[in-house]
Amino acid sequence: MNNYAITFKPVNYKVSASEGSTLKDALVKSGLDFDFPCGVIGKCWKCLVKVLSPKIEALQKEVEHLSKNEILEGMHLACLTEIHSNMIVELNMEKNTDYNILQSSVEKNSAIFPLLKKDFIQLNLPSLEHQKSDLSRLKEKLILKNPDYRDLKIGISILQQLPDKLRKSHNKVTVIIDKNEILGIEKGNTSHKMFGIAFDIGTTTVVGYLMDLYSGKELAVSSSLNPQIKFGADVISRTTYANQNDNGLKLLQSTILKLLNELIDDVSKKSNIKRDDIYALTVVGNTCMHHLFLGLTPRYIAAVPYVPVINESIELNASELNLNINPAGRVFALPTIAGFVGADTVAVILATDIDKSKDIKLAVDIGTNGEMVLGSSKKLVSCSTAAGPAFEGAQISSGMRGANGAIDHVCFGESMTYTVIGDEKPRGICGSGLLDIVAGFVKVGLINKRGKLLSPDKFTNPAAENYSNRIITYNDTNAFLMVPASETANGNPILITQNDITSLQLAKGAISAGIKILVEKLEINLDDIKEVLLAGAFGNYMNPHSACTIGLIPKELRSKIKMVGNAAGSGAKLALLSQIEFERADEITNKVTYIELGAQKHFNLEFARGMQF
Repeated sequence: MNNYAITFKPVNYKVSASEGSTLKDALVKSGLDFDFPCGVIGKCWKCLVKVLSPKIEALQKEVEHLSKNEILEGMHLACLTEIHSNMIVELNMEKNTDYNILQSSVEKNSAIFPLLKKDFIQLNLPSLEHQKSDLSRLKEKLILKNPDYRDLKIGISILQQLPDKLRKSHNKVTVIIDKNEILGIEKGNTSHKMFGIAFDIGTTTVVGYLMDLYSGKELAVSSSLNPQIKFGADVISRTTYANQNDNGLKLLQSTILKLLNELIDDVSKKSNIKRDDIYALTVVGNTCMHHLFLGLTPRYIAAVPYVPVINESIELNASELNLNINPAGRVFALPTIAGFVGADTVAVILATDIDKSKDIKLAVDIGTNGEMVLGSSKKLVSCSTAAGPAFEGAQISSGMRGANGAIDHVCFGESMTYTVIGDEKPRGICGSGLLDIVAGFVKVGLINKRGKLLSPDKFTNPAAENYSNRIITYNDTNAFLMVPASETANGNPILITQNDITSLQLAKGAISAGIKILVEKLEINLDDIKEVLLAGAFGNYMNPHSACTIGLIPKELRSKIKMVGNAAGSGAKLALLSQIEFERADEITNKVTYIELGAQKHFNLEFARGMQF
C-alpha cells in the first residue's frame, strides 16, 4: 500500500498517510488541534479545509452544500476527503481558544476526612537483643498511633524500599496509608503536606480543582476543552470511534490522560506546589467519559440494554494510568448510575443533597447529554436524554462554543439586540444564544407551533413584521439573518436555518419528555417540585425565561429555578475531602432508580409533544 506526504499549512507540519485514508485520519495522526464534532459523518460541516494541491473533484455532498466560490477555492470536508497522492492542505487555524469554561459552583460545607492519611513516626533502633524486622518495628509504632492499623498490608515494591529509607532517614519516616494498606514511605516528616485534585471530565470541557486535603481550601483551578472532541462531539461518536478502530480506545484514553497531566502541571505551577505533594485524585464524568478515562470499553453502553462495565466506585494507583503525581498517589473514580447517567450526576446529588432533602427537587444538567434526577430522601429517579450537541454550538450552521466572538444572549423587542462574549465582532452563536433566538421567534411569531420558520406573507403576529427583512432563502428554505457578513469578524453571515431550529426542537423535546416521565414515575404533580437545580455550563449561562418560553423547562417551574454552577465539580471536591462523602456516593448509586426513556411506551408521544412550541 502506498504512503503519501500530507503537508498542513500554515504550520508546515508533514505527516505520512496511507492510500485511501482520509484527511481526518492524517489530522488525528498529526496531533494538530482540529475538531470533528459530528464524529466523521459529514453532517456538521465544521471540518472544512482548503486543498491547495492537487486540485480534486468535489464530492456530490460538497456540491450540494458549498457555494460555487468555496468549491473553486478548493474547500473540502476533511472527514470525507480520501488521500490518493501527496497533498498540501490549508487549515483554518484562526480558532479562538479563549473559551468560557464553567468552574464555579454552589459549595456546601462538609467535615474534612481525607481519603488518604499521612503519619510521621520515629522507629526504635534494632539491636542484638531486640532483632525485630523493619516491618515489625514500623507496624509497632503505627499501632501505637492507631489500633486500626493492626492489619495493615504492604506491597512488595514498598517493602523493597523500606530498609534503605529507614536508615537514610535515621528511622524517621512518614507513612502514607489508604485504609488498611501502606501506599508509600517518605524520609523525614512530610505529614504536613497533602494535596489532591478533583477532576470533572465532561464531554466538552475538563476542569481540575487543586485542594488542600487538610484545610479543605481550593488552591488553584485549571480547565480546558476535552481534546477527545477531535474524535466526535458527543459520547455516541466517541464510542463509535473506540469500537471501529483497532487502537481507538487506547487513543481516546491516552488523549484524556495527557490532558489531565497538563492540568496537574498547571495547577502545580499556579499554587507553587510540587506534584509529589499531590496524593489523591477524584474523577467524575458521564459513564462514557468515565470508561474512556479508565480504559474500559464503552462498546456495550451504546447497545441495548446499555450496560456499563462497572457501576460502583473504583480505586487504583495513579501510576497505573501514568498520572504524574506522587508515586504513592491514588485515583478514586466515583460510581456511575447507568449507561447514560454517570458519576457526574452522582456528584451533583452529593453537592446538592437531594438524597437528604425532605422537599422534592429536580436537578437538570444540560450539555451534550441531558441528565436529570427527581426526588427527595424518600425516593430518587433519574433518566438521560440524547440532547445532542445543539446546546454546545456543534451541528448548528453558525454555531460555536461559548468563546470570545459568540453571541450568547439575544433580546427581541421592536428591534433585536444581542451581546457577544468578549465584546467583539460576532463570529457565531453559542447554545445560550440559540435558545434566546428561538424563544424570541416564539414570542414575536416568526415560527409556528411546529417550529417552521414562516415567510412574511404567513405572519399572524404584527410583532413579526419588524423582522420581515431578515427572512432570507437558504438552501431552498427560509432562514433568519442574524448578522450580515459585513458586520461579522470572519466575513461570513450568521444565520439561523430551519435545520438549526429543528436541532433545538429535538433536544428540548427529549428533555421535556424526560421531565414529564420522571414526574409520572414519582407519582407527583409539577406543583410538588419545590426547586429546580440547573447544573452545568449551559444550564448556568442560559436564560431561564427563554428555557420556559420554548418549553425546555415547564413554565410552571419558572419561579423555582436555581443555578448551581458546576455541581459535578463540587461533588468531586466533596468526595476528595471526605471519605464519608466518597462512600456516600456508592449509597446514592444504589438508591437511584434509573428510567430508560426508550423503554417507556408513551415516550415517543411525549417527545413529539415536547417538540412543539
